[in-house]
Amino acid sequence: MNFMKKMAALSQASHEGKGYVRMKASLNDILKKNGIMLIDGSMGSALEELGANLNNKLWTACVLAENPDMVKTVHLNYFRAGADSGITCSYQATIPGLMANGYSKEEAEQLIRRSVEIFLSAREEWWESEGKADGRAYPLCLAGIGPYGAYLADGSEYTGNYNISDAELDAFHRHRAELLSAAGADILLFETQPSLKEVLIEAQIAEELEKDYWISFSCMDGKHTNKGEAVSECAKILSKDHPHLKMIGVNCTKPEYIVSLIGELKKGTSLPIAVYPNSGETYDPTTKTWTSTQGSLDFGEYALQYMMAGASAVGGCCTTVDKHIRQVVEARAKYLAMGKPTPMRAL
Repeated sequence: MNFMKKMAALSQASHEGKGYVRMKASLNDILKKNGIMLIDGSMGSALEELGANLNNKLWTACVLAENPDMVKTVHLNYFRAGADSGITCSYQATIPGLMANGYSKEEAEQLIRRSVEIFLSAREEWWESEGKADGRAYPLCLAGIGPYGAYLADGSEYTGNYNISDAELDAFHRHRAELLSAAGADILLFETQPSLKEVLIEAQIAEELEKDYWISFSCMDGKHTNKGEAVSECAKILSKDHPHLKMIGVNCTKPEYIVSLIGELKKGTSLPIAVYPNSGETYDPTTKTWTSTQGSLDFGEYALQYMMAGASAVGGCCTTVDKHIRQVVEARAKYLAMGKPTPMRAL
């Protein structure tokens, strides 16, 4: 992309998010109102469904720069499907990654902020046009922050094997967290995290910023992170001396592992648990493709299982789109109709 084209895209994005009213979105309020909070689905799969080409190292961040209106459409579609919260298009938007692809540091910083502003603009547009009149909860803005391996785009986001120092990890995550927080995100969401080491560094950054956040691990099975650590022990460690941690959970993981993982997390924490797994396909990091798995349950059936196991928030990750979130809406209605006790509330 040449300089003029980049600047035109940035200029277009700069108009997003202006004029919205800064209502206060609250995790507690959503859980109190709805019992279970619904998270949105994949940004990447939804963008591809709209026609975006994500076959590049910047992945969804490329669309954030070149076609911000498409990102806004994804957010709107998820709100209309029933999501009570949504994740910004910032997972792959990192300063070194953007600069390596021709952006200046200032342009990279502006794009990271824009991921929040686009969400806030979409939220206010939807709220004023239908959400408020329909009696819906005011959606929570979750600033998506991926692991260091996502920037490398070499599959290491699923292993946590980076061979870099703690200081380098801190420097990589800190400024992006500062930008997303200052832009107006309600909660920093450190997601698809393969290892406790990286999570503890991110948690320390959020605590120093005095910003609410949640941690979401990616897992290899029903008990362990992708790094091989026991999620119960990870939850136990994180639950101590981290007052701004508001939720802990799992994403980008096979749906059949989630019920077990909820149980493991509950062994180590009294915090509310959030889960948003893949739809059931298997990912090949070498070919960067997904293969469907036979015999898996309907996504809504899985979602109902997660709620019955004690999840306080449920949504979707890779290969999920707005139709999957509609299935989660139906699952929540079934769960609440059963008269089941409401899962633990946010602290």
